[in-house]
Amino acid sequence: MSNKNPVVHFEMPYDNHERVSKFYNTVFGWELQKMGEEMGHYITASTTETDENRMVKIPGTINGGFFPKRPDMPSLHPSVVIAVDNIKDSMKKITDLGGQVFGEPVEIPGIGQYVSFEDTEGNRISILQPAKM
Repeated sequence: MSNKNPVVHFEMPYDNHERVSKFYNTVFGWELQKMGEEMGHYITASTTETDENRMVKIPGTINGGFFPKRPDMPSLHPSVVIAVDNIKDSMKKITDLGGQVFGEPVEIPGIGQYVSFEDTEGNRISILQPAKM
């Protein structure tokens, strides 16, 4: 991966999984798939074709997902996920420069290590150290 740390995913909160799925499928043709409780009721959103490794076929496009709104989660707004080479190094840089990391990285099976943070401007963003393919 280059040192540019690209945006690789978007995320948005939802209240009603059926309503949000119908909306984005009908308006934009996105394919949405609700994951189970073990994946936090996350909904994946396919906006573009991917290959057998789930990597986008068209450079510059990204897929995303929706997470259930929870009162204990800060900054429930649309955000992006940035790919990083080393999540621990990135977490240290975030806190050293005045950001706040929310907890420890979690392993998303087959995807990689993931953690959310708040930048110096109050934006909620996430970083992902992709799993080796």
